[in-house]
Amino acid sequence: MSIETSPSSSNDPEWEKIVAGYLNSPAPEPVLQSASAAPMKQPLPADPTGDTPITPAWTKTRAGWKARAHVGRVNTVRGFRKWLRRQATEHGHAAQTWRGIARAALWVHGTEGAQITAARHEVQQTQRDYKAAKWAHDRRLIPGTEKDRRRKDMEDAFAYSVSAMSRYRAALREARMRRAGRAALALAPFAGVEGAGIHLFGAPGGLAATGVTLAALTLIGRRTRAGELYTDRDAKIGDGDRMTDEMVNRVYRSAKVIGAEDVVKLLSPCTLTADGSAWEVRLELPDGIPGAKALGATAQLANGFGVSVQQISQTKGEREDWLTLRVTLKVPFTGKSKKGPLLTADKVNLWEPQPMAVSERGDVMAVEWFEKTALFGGEPGAGKSAAANNPLLSAALDVTADFYLADGKGGFDLTPFEPIAQMIDTDGDPEQLLAILRHVWEVVLPGLKQTVKDHSVRKFSEALAAQDDRVRWTVLYIDEWASYMAAATPEQQKELERLLRLITQQGRAYAVIVIAATQKPDSNAVPTGIRDILSTRWAGRCMTPEASDTILGKGRATAGYNAQRILKSQRGVGYLQTGETSEPVLTQSYFYTDEEVSVILRRAYQLRQEAAVLPLGPLDRLRAADEDGVILADLARMYEDGVELLPAARVLEGLAEAGHTVTADRLAVLVPRTDEEKRRQEINGSKVSVYPLAAVRRAVADSYGIAL
Repeated sequence: MSIETSPSSSNDPEWEKIVAGYLNSPAPEPVLQSASAAPMKQPLPADPTGDTPITPAWTKTRAGWKARAHVGRVNTVRGFRKWLRRQATEHGHAAQTWRGIARAALWVHGTEGAQITAARHEVQQTQRDYKAAKWAHDRRLIPGTEKDRRRKDMEDAFAYSVSAMSRYRAALREARMRRAGRAALALAPFAGVEGAGIHLFGAPGGLAATGVTLAALTLIGRRTRAGELYTDRDAKIGDGDRMTDEMVNRVYRSAKVIGAEDVVKLLSPCTLTADGSAWEVRLELPDGIPGAKALGATAQLANGFGVSVQQISQTKGEREDWLTLRVTLKVPFTGKSKKGPLLTADKVNLWEPQPMAVSERGDVMAVEWFEKTALFGGEPGAGKSAAANNPLLSAALDVTADFYLADGKGGFDLTPFEPIAQMIDTDGDPEQLLAILRHVWEVVLPGLKQTVKDHSVRKFSEALAAQDDRVRWTVLYIDEWASYMAAATPEQQKELERLLRLITQQGRAYAVIVIAATQKPDSNAVPTGIRDILSTRWAGRCMTPEASDTILGKGRATAGYNAQRILKSQRGVGYLQTGETSEPVLTQSYFYTDEEVSVILRRAYQLRQEAAVLPLGPLDRLRAADEDGVILADLARMYEDGVELLPAARVLEGLAEAGHTVTADRLAVLVPRTDEEKRRQEINGSKVSVYPLAAVRRAVADSYGIAL
C-alpha cells in the first residue's frame, strides 16, 4: 500500500513540518515553541518526485526499535484481550467452527432426504389403502359381484404398495450413494492434509494439519445464521482498536458533525505518535460545516471513540475547514508535573520567550512577555498560583526586573519574593495596594517614559536595553483583586480601579507586565475594562462553563475549550491562550515545590546582589526622598515590634536624639492625625497626646507612596 506524500515544493507549512518530523530524527530535548508564534516552515531534503515514504528515520535507531517494540507489545496485549471478549459472542472462533461443522454435515446430507420422506409417505399411504381394501373384501355378507370388485381393489392396492416400497428402497439406495460421494469429497482434503502432515512431519505435522482443518471449518462458519459477518464497524480506540479512515468518518457521522452521506477528507494518514501515546490525523471537513461545530462536539466524539472527553483534542488549522484530531490512549496530565527548566537556569533574559508549560504533544509552551499582560483563573486547588509562579520566577532570574507584589488573600505565596521586591503587600490591605499602584503610576512609569523620550523611540526594545540601564522590566502582580475591592471603601475602589487601568493600558510599551490571579475573574473580581485588555489567559479547572468563558472569552466553552472538563487529578492543567486571536492550548504548567522556589529565589538574590540592583527597603527609599523623609524614617524606627502608640513628648525627644530639630507644630504637619487620633490616651496612668503608628504609615503612603 502506498502512502501519499507531498513534494518538496508544497506550500503547506504544517504538512512540511509533519514530513520533516518523520524524515529527521527527533532532537534530544523538546523544541521550545512560542505559544503565540505561528508554525515555522522547515526546509525539506531534496525530493524531486515527491514519493518519499513517511517512515521515521529514527525508527531504525536503538530508541526507535525500543519504541516500536513497546507499541507492538501494547497493541498485542490489547488485541488478545479484544479476541477474548469476542469468543463469548456468536462471532467467536469456537462458534464459527461449530457452524462450519454443521454446514459441512448439512451439505453432505444433501436434499435427498425430501425424496426419501416423500417415498416413505407414499408407502405408508398405500399400506393404509391396502388394509382398508382388505378389510372391505373380508366382509362375509356381500353379494358375489361386489365381492369380486372389492377383491380387485385389494389386489390393486397391494400392487401399489409393493411398487411404492420399491421406489422407497431405490430412493434410499440413491441417497446413500450420493451422501457417500459428498462425504468422500468433503473428507478427502481434510484426510489428505492430515495424512500428509503426519507422514511428512509426524505428530507436529498432524497437529498443524488439524489446525488447518479447524481454520477451514471456521472460515465456512464465519457468517452467522442471520447472514452477518464479523466486522470492526463498531471498533473503538478505547477497546484497543486502531484508528482508521472508516472509524473517523463513522464517529463524526454519529456525533452529527457531518451528515450521513458526508465524508471527511483525511489530509494525513491516521498515525500513532512516536511515543505510542496517541492517535493523530489531519482532516478536512465537508463544505458548509464550520470547524466550530466539530470543536463543540467533543463529548459526542469521545463517546464514538470510546474514550473520555479529556482524551479528545481538536485544534483548528490554517483554514476554517481544517482540523487536527488527537486521541490519547489515556487521560493526559494525570502523572507528576515535569520539572521546570528554571531549576538549572543560571539567569534569564525576559526579552526571550519564557517556558511556562508543556502541551499534550510534549511541546514546551513559551510566552513572550514584552507588551503582554496576563490573567490566571480557576477554582481553589486548580493550580493557578503554581502556574503564575512560572512568569514570576522567570522574571526573578532577570536582574533588570523590578517586582511590585500584592496578595489580597493575605497568604504566604508571595513571602519568598519579599527580599527582591521593590514593594510588597502580604496583608491584603487596600491602603498598601493603593500605595503600590500610586508609586508605579507616579514614580516608575514617568521614569520609564522619560527614558523613551531621551532616545526618541516609540517603546522599549532589547537593543535599547543594551544601551541604557534605565530600561527595566516592571512586574506588577496582584493576587485576588476581589479581596482588595471587598475591603476597600468606595473612594478607594474607584482610585484602585483607575490606577490599575491606567497602568495596564499605558505600561505595555514600557515593559510593564500586569498579572492578575483570581478564583473567578468576573466583573466583581477584576473590572471588565481591565480584564478585556489582559492578553494572556490561563484557565484552570472551573466549576461551570460560564466561569471558563469568563477567563478565556465568551463562546470558548461551546467551541471545545471548556475548563470545566479538567479533572481534579489533573493538577496544574489549564488552557493557555496567548494573544488576542490565538486558540487556547491545553497545557500542564511547570510545578515548583516550596524548596525549589527557595532555591531559585536565592539564586535570584545573589544575581541582584552581584549586579548591585537589590531593592532598597521602605525606610531606605524614604531617606533618599528628602529631608522630611529622613525625619519620617527615623520616626518609624522608633516604633518597636508590637508598639502601636507613642507619646508626643517621647516622639519629639527621640527625634531630637536623632539630630532633628522638630517642633510640635511641624510634627503635626508631617504626621496628620484624625480627630479620633488626636484624643489623649492613658499611658502609664496619665492621659497624654499620642502618635499612632497607623498615622505615620498613612503619612508616608500619602506623601511618598511608600508602604511601611
